Parts: sequence; structure tokens; C-alpha cells
Amino acid sequence: MAGSKAAAEEIEVAGHTVRLSSPDRVIFPQRGFTKADVFHYYLSVGEGIMRALRDRPTTLQRFPEGIEGEMFFQKRVPARGVPPWIQTAEISFPSGRKAAELCPADLAHVAWAAQMGTVVFHPWPVRAADVDRPDELRIDLDPQPGTDFTDAVTAAGELRALLDELGATGWPKTSGGRGVHVYLRIQPRWTFVEVRRATIALARELERRRPELVTTAWWKEERGSRVFVDFNQMARDRTIACAYSLRANARATASTPVDWDELTEVDPDDFDLRSVPARFAERGDPHAGIDDTPWDISPLLEWALRDAAAGQGDLPYPPEYPKMPGEPKRVQPSRAKRATS
Repeated sequence: MAGSKAAAEEIEVAGHTVRLSSPDRVIFPQRGFTKADVFHYYLSVGEGIMRALRDRPTTLQRFPEGIEGEMFFQKRVPARGVPPWIQTAEISFPSGRKAAELCPADLAHVAWAAQMGTVVFHPWPVRAADVDRPDELRIDLDPQPGTDFTDAVTAAGELRALLDELGATGWPKTSGGRGVHVYLRIQPRWTFVEVRRATIALARELERRRPELVTTAWWKEERGSRVFVDFNQMARDRTIACAYSLRANARATASTPVDWDELTEVDPDDFDLRSVPARFAERGDPHAGIDDTPWDISPLLEWALRDAAAGQGDLPYPPEYPKMPGEPKRVQPSRAKRATS
């Protein structure tokens, strides 16, 4: 019958029954991808996305009516109206407030989130066993105006060489946009503040080696046409779309793990809702070994102490944060200059 809606389905996922309602609702209008397409995409990359999400508090970026409709970030799982098997983990925001976030224990949690209109998954870099000590150091290489994905790839290559010198293994992936993400699995021994300072130290060393290519400048007016290493992605409650997460753009791209050798050959648009499942089925997950050798970040913390002794201390936090100990003034350099002139 014309105009009729497809009936809801009940699908078994990881030993649980997940109800998929409105499967024909269009989520990506320019590609024609539906809610069912999104749901089954996540099932098809299940092993990979669970490697990225398992036991991690996860913020859900939801688009109940599709990516051109209303969007919101869900940081709290409702106390009622959710399946009894849904697991959560309590996290603390910089304000001190707390929330019980979805904490995927199996693929059914991902399927349930997709049923609820989730397009993008934003996991914290911690596990439920210790939500205050990251086990994942994330390096976000963000091209600024005048630069592009090729520049981010070049910066990633420089980062790889630096990590090799440190004896650390980096795991690259496309961001789903113009950037590149590189993850390090680390020992969960340090606080968010310490891991962020380690990330800043790593970024500064990269900037010293390629100052014409890389910047750590927090203020956009100082970045120029360079690749920004967004160190604040390691601040508490700041998250990155995980491996195999779709992105909310017209092409329905996916943030996709790649080998270092193929990073120079790919384009972000190579990886989308349609192509990634076939790639995953054919070759598996390039990040399959990410959990094998957690790294000790002590060398980076030593660099941070060295930099502080040389007058390079902390850098600004995001604007929604309370003032942090040792943080410089959180004001644009041009405004500060006008105020003192």
C-alpha cells in the first residue's frame, strides 16, 4: 500500500532481542540510507566497533529523524524504558556533575543505540573498571584552512617516526572527515590531567620537528595554514568518534582504521556505510592488535617536565572548563594585546 511504513523487526544480537522500529526511515537523504541500513552496518562491523567501545562510557550522537533533523548528544541513559540488560558506567564531568552513560558490554548495546537513532559513537578513553584513568591516548590531527587530508597524513607520518623512537605503537584511522586520528593504547596508571600533559609534550615535539606543518596553538588566529594537534581531545569529557563509527555528513563516511602503509594511498571518501562492511569482511580489522602492548607514557611525562622547566607549561583548556591549576590565561592573544595597549 502506498505510503505505508515498514513493520518493526525483532533481531537477535549477542543473545538479546533488539527491536528495530521504522526501519525504512531515511537517515542519510543524499545517499538514501535508512535506519535499517545504519543498524545493519553496525552489525557488519561488530567485532571492530566493539574493540573500540567495549566497557567504555559512551556518549551517543543521536539523529532520530535523520542527519538533516534535530541532533542531540545523549550523555545519560534513562532510568526507565530501556532493556534490563543495558549496562552503564558512572562518569564525572569537569563541573563535578555525574552521569550514567551507556557502557557497551556486547554488540546488542550498539544495536540498541542504533535503534534509538544514534549515528555517531563517542566513547571516553577509559574503561568502566577505572573511569578516571585513561587507557587510550588519542592524537587528533586536524587540518586548518589552507591544509587538507594530505597534510594530516604527512603529519601522521612524522608522528609515526617519533613514536618509533619512543618505542610506542600508534594505530591510525581516518576521522571520517579531513583529519587523521592516531591512538596509543597506554597503561591505565595516570589521570586525565597527566595524560593530557603527555599529549601536549608529544605534540610540542612534533611541532619542533615540523614547525611549518604542525601547530599546537589553541587560538585559531595563531594556527595559520598548518595541522593542529588538538591536545584538548584528551581533556575529561572530550571525545572523538570511534573506529568504525559513521559520521553525520552527506556521504555517510565512517572513521576507519587503516595500516600505516595504506594511509598515504586512501581518501576519506573511500570509507562509507556501503564500502566499509565489504572491506571489513575481506580483510578484518587493522586495529586487531591494539590491546596487545599497553605503553608506559613516562617518557612523555619527562618531556612535559622538561618543557615546563624551559617555560612551556600548560595550555588553555576548552571554554566550558573551570579554571585549571597551572593553566595560562584563557583569552585570545589579540584581545589580550588590545587590553594592554
